[in-house]
Amino acid sequence: MELSEVKVLLETSEEKIQSFGRSLDLEALEADIAEYEDQMLDPSFWEDSHAAQEVINASNQLKSVFETFNKLKEMYEELEVMYEFVKEDPESEFEEELAGNVAEFEAALNEYELTMLLNGPHDKNNAILEIHPGAGGTESQDWGSLLHRMFTRWADKKGYTIETLDYQAGDEAGIKSVTLLIKGLNAYGNLRSERGVHRLVRISPFDSAGRRHTSFCSIDVMPEIAADNADIEVSLDDIRVDTYRASGAGGQHINKTSSAIRITHIPTGIVVQSQAQRSQFQNRDTAMGMLKAKLFQKQEEERESELAAIRGEQKEIGWGSQIRSYVFHPYSMVKDHRTNHETGNVQSVMDGDLDPFIDAFLKMNITNDED
Repeated sequence: MELSEVKVLLETSEEKIQSFGRSLDLEALEADIAEYEDQMLDPSFWEDSHAAQEVINASNQLKSVFETFNKLKEMYEELEVMYEFVKEDPESEFEEELAGNVAEFEAALNEYELTMLLNGPHDKNNAILEIHPGAGGTESQDWGSLLHRMFTRWADKKGYTIETLDYQAGDEAGIKSVTLLIKGLNAYGNLRSERGVHRLVRISPFDSAGRRHTSFCSIDVMPEIAADNADIEVSLDDIRVDTYRASGAGGQHINKTSSAIRITHIPTGIVVQSQAQRSQFQNRDTAMGMLKAKLFQKQEEERESELAAIRGEQKEIGWGSQIRSYVFHPYSMVKDHRTNHETGNVQSVMDGDLDPFIDAFLKMNITNDED
């Protein structure tokens, strides 16, 4: 990169960092962090473990935003000093180091900029992600397991934690359905880009004739919403609660007690279930939170449909639309049909390298909002 380009980068970056600082309200952020730390020092803090964990999570999220901003600011200041050295002496030993630091800073700046743009009402929430294979039996169920692995690896790379709320194994291979709770700052804001139908084209390992098959899986993503959240009302008269024996690995209580819960929301036909917890009461709370998340998602879909109708847009709303194709044969390519972002490195994507697709989706939405 030429020195003139570095100078332009520094000028535009300074404006962005100042803008980030104003939008963050750093003094208020520090005050909130200090307040949470005071609460954690209270001797009675752990009397309500659920409330305590909520405080810890909120504190960690604020610290992450604050510390990342300060780190970005430090990187900018170091880059500025190095730029001055190289400007004075173009043959300086710092020239190569400057190029490396510029690339690292640009990547960090872009990532932070996208994080700041995740400002929806639930973008910072944990995410509930569901994988549902389409018709096609073992072939589609195996595709579901590959997507399960892909999202798990992506979450691991982001430092998120994963909890399996429900797991239905396939008849011969793969999965019938999986529900994951992915915990971490901006988990929902990032993963909402994955909501839709994911299409696979490959030579089937289950076809002795070696023919090419096309498989589909639908991915649904919702923000985690607490069962006691009062913003979304659920009448007890509108739900049916069934208990059943949990299946799969999970300890001695599996298949011995009816601890798993299935809730059916009668007016909408929405069905949720949870079998991850040992207690029926815990599973009921988890399932109720999932139901509220699905009802929230339904409200969002209806709102988007109304806005699209007002604008006269001819676009399909909902998770039933095909969003991305993964082609393993006759060539290698993953392409997002909404953003047109694509890559030939299929293996990298299947190993969890989803950020370029997520970033392209977020940038597309930002452009659409500005328009």
